[in-house]
Amino acid sequence: MRSYALRRLALAVPVLFGVTVVVFLVIALVPGDPALAILGSYATPESVARLNAELGLDRPLPVRYLAWVGNALTGDLGRSYALDRPVLDEVLERLGPTLILAAAALALSVLFGLAAGVASAVRQNGWVDRTIGLALLLGVSTPSFFLGLLLILWLSVGLGWFPTGGMSALFGGGGIADLLRHLVLPAVTLAVVATAILGRLTRAAMLDVLRQDFVRTARAKGVDEDRVISVHALKSALVAVVPVIGLQAGYVLGGAVYVETVFQWPGVGRMLVEAVGRRDILLVQGGVLAVAALYVAINVVTDLAQAVLDPRIEA
Repeated sequence: MRSYALRRLALAVPVLFGVTVVVFLVIALVPGDPALAILGSYATPESVARLNAELGLDRPLPVRYLAWVGNALTGDLGRSYALDRPVLDEVLERLGPTLILAAAALALSVLFGLAAGVASAVRQNGWVDRTIGLALLLGVSTPSFFLGLLLILWLSVGLGWFPTGGMSALFGGGGIADLLRHLVLPAVTLAVVATAILGRLTRAAMLDVLRQDFVRTARAKGVDEDRVISVHALKSALVAVVPVIGLQAGYVLGGAVYVETVFQWPGVGRMLVEAVGRRDILLVQGGVLAVAALYVAINVVTDLAQAVLDPRIEA
C-alpha cells in the first residue's frame, strides 16, 4: 500500500505541471488587452504600455510562464491589481467558504445517493425502485442554477425559512446554527445532480453484486439479510462507486462557480467570476490553479481509498 501511495503521489506531479501549463495558456491567450480592460477605453497608449510592463505582459510567453511557475513554487502567485493585495491571501481567504460548501454538498450527495441506490436495487422493479428512479432522473435533468433560483423564490422569499444569500461566519454572532441556515440552500442545490448520478450508479453496482455467488453463499449460510446488504454487497459495490465520488467532488468544485454566484456565497467560484469581469489575470490564474490542485489531491485520495477497498488495484 505504501509503494502504491508513493507511485500515485509521483504521478500527481506531472499532472500538476500540465495543469499549470493549461491554466496559464488559457488565461494568457484570451483575446484583448488586459491593461486596456483594467484602465478603460479612455486610457492613453503610454499608460497602457506602462501597466503592461508592470504586469509583465510585455515579455515573451515562455518567459512569463517560467516566472509565474517559479514564483508559484515559492507561494507567490502575484498581486491582484484590482484588489491591491497578494493573490495567495485572497485565494486562501475564499477557499474556506468554498470548501465548506463543497464538503456539505458532497456529504449530502454521498449519503442520499448511496441510500437511494441501495434501496432501489434491493427493491428492484417495485414501486420504491420506480419512485426513486423517477426522482433521480428528475434530479439529474434539472439545471442547478434553475433549481437554486427556484429554492430562493420558494423557501427564502416565499416562506422566509432561509436567507436569500450570503454566508454567516462560523465564529460570528449567529454561530454554527446561522451558518447552517445560510448553507442549506446552496449545498442542496449543488448536491442534487451529484446525488442523482451516485444513486443511479450505486443501483447498477449493487444489482451486479447481488447476483454474484458470494452473496448467494452468504444467504445460503443463513447470514442476516441486512448484513448481506450492508456489509458484503455494499462493500463490493463501493469499489465501483468510489472513483465516481471523486469525479463528483470535481463536479461540486466546478459547480460552486455558479452556485456561489446565485447565492452570493463568498467563495473561490464567486471570486473567479468577479475577477474575470475585471480582467484580473493573476487572480484568475491563482484561483483556477488552487481549484485544479485541490481536484488533483481529491483524485489521489480517491485512488487510495479504492485501493483500500480492493487491494488488487495496487498491483
